[in-house]
Amino acid sequence: PSGDKDPFALRRAALGVVRICIEGQLDLDLEMLLQHAADALPPELNAPGVVVPVFDYIMERLRGYYQDTDFDAELIDAVLAVRPTRLLDLDRRVRACGTFRALPEAVSLAAANKRISNILKKSAEEIPVEVDSAVLVEAAELVLAEKLAAISAIVDPLLDAGDYASALLQLAALREPVDGFFDDVMVMADDERLRTNRLALLQNLRNLFLRVADVSRLHS
Repeated sequence: PSGDKDPFALRRAALGVVRICIEGQLDLDLEMLLQHAADALPPELNAPGVVVPVFDYIMERLRGYYQDTDFDAELIDAVLAVRPTRLLDLDRRVRACGTFRALPEAVSLAAANKRISNILKKSAEEIPVEVDSAVLVEAAELVLAEKLAAISAIVDPLLDAGDYASALLQLAALREPVDGFFDDVMVMADDERLRTNRLALLQNLRNLFLRVADVSRLHS
């Protein structure tokens, strides 16, 4: 389809797929369905080669689908950034992010996630997966690490169950320890062990939010 022409009504068809899955409460993996459809077509069409573009095209219709609601492009982009493949699951994430954005903690945590994202992008060193508690020396990083561990234990089952709204409500409690961390701790310390351990702590925090959406996109 071009800007002014759509001879096969692909926009309408794609929007129909979106509406059927979300409004029909069909918890189907769109990417998997497209792959099955592609595999059923003759090999000379090379249908598997366009699965990703077709998936992306359908997902782009979400902006139109939500345009008459309270869910603006900022919310949609935050969720699309983590590329969920089930439209019903995506809708739950969008609604959860809408609820989260209304919380008083949201602005600060969105800004913190943006700051963390920038720090991690600029870091060229290998960041450990696990945080070494023995290398936590500042009071503020100890508080954040303890709070993050406690909330992760609560949030992980909620995320596994797709209860994104409850998960983000729990994550909102990280505002104070995150603010305290950035106020009192030098992330890029000269000591390599301190630096990489702090980066690991921030990476774990960021990854927990990314299991729902890229909330840094809620920070304008």
